[in-house]
Amino acid sequence: MHRPGLLRSTALPLFLILVCPFAVVLLWYACVSWDGSLTSMAAHSSSARLLRDWPWPTAASIKIVLAFAALQGVLMVALPGKRILGPVTPAGDRVAYKVNGLLAWAATHALFYFVCIRFKWVSPGIVYDHFGAIVMTCNLFALVFCLFLYFKGVYFPSGRDAGRSGNVVFDYFWGTELHPRVLGFDLKQFANCRLGMMGWSVIILSFLCKQYELYGRVSNSMLVAVALQLVYILKFFWWEDGYLASLDVMHDRFGFYICWGVMTWLPVVYTSQTLYLVRHPIDLSTLLASALFAVGAVAIYVNYDADAQRQRVRRTDGNTTIWGRKPEVIVAEYQTADGEVKQSLLLASGWWKVSRHFHYLAEISAALAWTLPCGFHHYLPYFYVTFLAILLFDRAMRDDRRCSAKYGRHWLKYCERVPYRIIPRVF
Repeated sequence: MHRPGLLRSTALPLFLILVCPFAVVLLWYACVSWDGSLTSMAAHSSSARLLRDWPWPTAASIKIVLAFAALQGVLMVALPGKRILGPVTPAGDRVAYKVNGLLAWAATHALFYFVCIRFKWVSPGIVYDHFGAIVMTCNLFALVFCLFLYFKGVYFPSGRDAGRSGNVVFDYFWGTELHPRVLGFDLKQFANCRLGMMGWSVIILSFLCKQYELYGRVSNSMLVAVALQLVYILKFFWWEDGYLASLDVMHDRFGFYICWGVMTWLPVVYTSQTLYLVRHPIDLSTLLASALFAVGAVAIYVNYDADAQRQRVRRTDGNTTIWGRKPEVIVAEYQTADGEVKQSLLLASGWWKVSRHFHYLAEISAALAWTLPCGFHHYLPYFYVTFLAILLFDRAMRDDRRCSAKYGRHWLKYCERVPYRIIPRVF
């Protein structure tokens, strides 16, 4: 089994499993109880106060989480969508997906508007009001669900891309199955796309509504942060079929790393800027707000366009144009686990000529653009962009290792043409 670069021993996975479930709660706690100051929380929060304020699942949080999950499950099954086949897996299989994320996004947000804003049956700030309990509900459920995934992958796998490494801690962390399904329902797509990404969108809108409820207005810093994140999320659902061919889906197994990450880490860490801004309505100059939005929007477009270039080249077998020219490609052969020889096109034109993962730099730039409206009073809002940079730099390195093992001399030839991983002339 291929292991990610930073996780070759038991120690780091065990550390992350033990620490991260507490860290996400402390991040929320610092933001709502300590004015966003991690240092004040560390210096002045006593164990007695922490125990008193610690959030636990409530009847309301359980209802909110179950209602949202049920809605997303129904929309994923009931709404029309095109059927696609994912890339060839390491074992040589291809997984079928139903893609209807954009319709599901529209339906979800239409319901949010009518239920929470138009008819006011539920407060639009309900997510903020119960967020600590919601986080803990997701936290505990995801930890238990990862146990189910571990045993399912060992005893009832959905395909050939499953198995154990012999290390229980690592297998719980990394997962024992690549594409787990229950009665044909794809758990990985559901958790990543509908719980994680759709939840992100609803959470930040609820935070925006809460700021309006508290102050009678929405600051332009909140508008910029939420608008850019919504553009990024809409891009994701527009490109959902492309995401299903990404490294997360193709090679990362579905365990704590992905499952707990999208169910608990993502809802807290990815939304931390807007969580902070709820009670910090910072007013930016019109010029600065416009500039930040423009930079973020361009970065999101570059991130999308890079992925679109690669997909178009592979879909057309290279019979297309990139920036007005026929693309440079390297035809790379590789073997699946059952020994079958296949081919893939390695693109060395467009954004993929600039560096092997230039789209990662664009993604980090977009995250920075929607974080800068928070100002520089505290580090907490910048935790996400720091985490993202570390995650993507590590991902670039392990993708290089994976491609080197998969394509051999073809990958070496590609690296000669495109020598930089992410930042041209730097890295």
